[in-house]
Amino acid sequence: MSESLKLGIFMPNCSNMPCISSYKPNPEDWHFDENVRIARAAEDAGFDFLFPVSRWWGFGGETNFLGSSLETMTWASGLLVATERIQIFSTVHVPVFNPVVVAKMGATLDHIGAGRWGINIVSGWNTSEFRMMGVDVLDHGTRYQRTADFIRILKGLWTEEPGTFDYDCEWYKIRGGYVRPQPVQKPHPPIVNAGSSDDARNAVAELCDWAFMSPPTIEGCADVAADFKRRAANFDREVRCAAAVIVLCRETEALAIRERDLIIENIDWTAVNNWSEELGIQSGSFDEHTREMLALGAGALPVIGTPDQVAAQLHQLHRSGVDGVLMSYPDYYEDTVSFGRDVVPRLRALGS
Repeated sequence: MSESLKLGIFMPNCSNMPCISSYKPNPEDWHFDENVRIARAAEDAGFDFLFPVSRWWGFGGETNFLGSSLETMTWASGLLVATERIQIFSTVHVPVFNPVVVAKMGATLDHIGAGRWGINIVSGWNTSEFRMMGVDVLDHGTRYQRTADFIRILKGLWTEEPGTFDYDCEWYKIRGGYVRPQPVQKPHPPIVNAGSSDDARNAVAELCDWAFMSPPTIEGCADVAADFKRRAANFDREVRCAAAVIVLCRETEALAIRERDLIIENIDWTAVNNWSEELGIQSGSFDEHTREMLALGAGALPVIGTPDQVAAQLHQLHRSGVDGVLMSYPDYYEDTVSFGRDVVPRLRALGS
C-alpha cells in the first residue's frame, strides 16, 4: 500500500447510469455538457481518471437502461480538451474495430491530451448489439485469444519503429504496420481489461496494466486482486487492480440507506432481466436480494454511509490490495463535488 488509492469515476456517458432504476436525481447527466461539468469537478477534487461505458443500444424496460450513449473515442477527445490533468479512458469493443485504426486514434487522443489517454479493451459479450451489426460473437476462449492478439498489435504499433511491425494471426495480418506519431506516454498508454474468467485473467496478467473488477464484497475484491497479481508475477510483470463501487454518501447513515431503498423500490425489472440474460445469467437463478444488488449498481460493490464510514470502507478496500476504485453515484455532479470535499480529505488522512 505504498501509493495513494487511485480515484476514478465510471462516467455517465450512457443514460440512466448507474442504477437500473427509475429513481434518478438527474436523468440528463449523460449529455456531453454534463459530462464536462462532472469531469472538471473531478479534476478540481483531485481525482485520477475517468472511465466510460461503451454501448450500442439499451436494455429496454421503463428506463431503457443505457439506451442513449456517447461513443467513447470521440467522447474522450472532447473531455481531453475540456480538462488539464485528469486521465481519460476510452472503451473499445474488439469485434467491431481494426487494431491499426484504434492504434492511430489512440495515439492521436494521447497527443490531444498531452499524455493523459488510456484504453479499456472489451472482448464483446452483448450478442444483440453485435447481431445488429452483422458481427458474430466468438466462444469465450477464442474471444480472449483474439483480444490478446488485438492488444499485442496495439503495443507493437505504439512501440516499434513505424513501418517495421508485422503480425500474423487468425484474425489479423499486419504488414509494415505504421503509426506516426506514436503516443506521448512511454512505452504506451495504459491498457485495461475487465474480464473475470480464467482466460481473461491470464490475458490481463500477461498484457494489461490494469484489471477492472467488480466482486460484491471487500473480501471478494481482495481475493481477485491477489489472483491477478500472482498471475502477473508469473510473467515478471505487475498489474494494478481497480474495483467498481457505487457510493451512497450522505450526512447520516440513515439518509444514505434511505437513498439505497429508493433505488431498490424503483427497480426496472424488465431492464434488469434483459441485462442479466445478455450476460448469460438466467434471471431466475438469483434470489431477490442478489438481483436487487445487481440493480443497485450493475454489480458494483456498494459503499454506503457517512463520509467517515465511506472513507473507512474505501481505506479497507485499499489495504486489502486494491489499487484504485471506479466510482459511480446516483447524482454524478453533486456527489463528485461532495466526495471531493467530504471524503477525500478523510481518506488521505487514513493513509489511502
